[in-house]
Formats: sequence, structure tokens, C-alpha cells
Amino acid sequence: MSILKEKYQKDVVKALKASGKYPSTMDIPRLSKVVVNMSVNAMVDRDTLKVVADDLAKITGQRPTIRKATKSISNFKLREGMPIGAKVTLRGPRMYEFVERLIHATLPRIRDFRGVSPKAFDGRGNYTLGLKEQTLFPEIESDKVKRVQGMDITIVTTAKTNADAKELLQLLGIPFATA
Repeated sequence: MSILKEKYQKDVVKALKASGKYPSTMDIPRLSKVVVNMSVNAMVDRDTLKVVADDLAKITGQRPTIRKATKSISNFKLREGMPIGAKVTLRGPRMYEFVERLIHATLPRIRDFRGVSPKAFDGRGNYTLGLKEQTLFPEIESDKVKRVQGMDITIVTTAKTNADAKELLQLLGIPFATA
């Protein structure tokens, strides 16, 4: 079992239950899934998209799905059906292991890191974090990277409000920046 899952079950549930906001144990917010998305420029070839998908597979430990454009946009030279990125949805043990590596290995590697933005909640208790390069993850060898690629990480919780989700993520160990 993941260390983060044990921490959730032993410490976080007790702390949230003690706050008195949740009448039932089933009402206590928890992590539902984590979605990691890497999109690429529409003008890339298949080899670049394969490299992006391989990097995403190394980072998450799961094979990504290739995302295709749903509509054509002439200004971006994008046609419907063109591959534009890769996406992975993590649940269960892989989700907890990924979030644990994100907190303890990846975020500390960011230069001049002062915490993640507390304003990136969507109003429904989900948090999205953007990273500028994939080389922050220890699984990626930085000397073999030909193209630096950013990614979006969305942490979906069962919390009803942003405040509840922020409290959950803080108790799990995600470092939020102070205003």
C-alpha cells in the first residue's frame, strides 16, 4: 500500500472528521482520480507524438491514450481528427503513488519553488497544476530529451467546495503558496 494512502486513512480522515464538518465518514472528501495531459503543437510529426506518449507512460506508469482534435481551426492549421496530445487517467494505487512522487520528488525540483498556487481550483473541488517541463520527474533522463514538453495535472476530489478540497490536499502534503 502507498505511503500516501496510509497517511490518508490514518491521519487525514481523523483530522477531517475531528473538524466536525462531516457528519458521516462517507462524506469525508477523498481523491477520486488524477488526469495527466500533455498536448503538442498541431504541426508535429508522429515520431514527436510517440516520444511524448512514451514520456507520459514513463512518468505515470500507464499507457496514455492519444487525443485527437474534435474540430478544425484554420488559424492553428488544425484539422479535425489530427492527433494533438496524450492523456492518462490514474485511479487507485497508481494515483496515490503518482501524487506521492509529485509531492516528494517532482515539486521540490522546481527552481525557486515557493508552493503551488492556491487559486487553481475550479469551483467543484478539483485542482489543476501546470508544469513547464517533463524533466522535473526523476523517471525522465534530461540528457535524452529532444523537446521540452509541459503538462497539466488535474487532481479530482470528491469535495463539494474549493475550501474542502484545499484542506484535503494540504493534509495530504501538497505545499500551497502563501499570499
